[in-house]
Amino acid sequence: MILCDTNILIEAYRNNIHISDIIKNIGSENLAISDVTCIELFFGAKNKHELHIISKDINNWIVLPIQREISVMAVRLVEKYCLSHKLALGDALIAATAICHNLELFTLNLKDFTFIPGLKLYRP
Repeated sequence: MILCDTNILIEAYRNNIHISDIIKNIGSENLAISDVTCIELFFGAKNKHELHIISKDINNWIVLPIQREISVMAVRLVEKYCLSHKLALGDALIAATAICHNLELFTLNLKDFTFIPGLKLYRP
């Protein structure tokens, strides 16, 4: 199973063929997202139609909730990397989700995550 960062799905919604092909190869049954990604996708919807499409798609993916272990790890990551690497809250929660579930993270923003020990990045 692969955890997808929000930017991957945004690119798929923008009809980025390369990203869409990678997602297709991963398979929806092997695609997971964080609750953070759900929130970010809903927040970015421009209208009710987009919101409906996103909601329908989310029902086909495995959504991993922010559990206590993830929250605790995200707090530690932010404390350690917010000043030195500008680690954002959403990225910390997504990274902690990947680490806690032992999943590779598929992201376009490698620089936002490469410094986090124990985080495996998916490289298609």
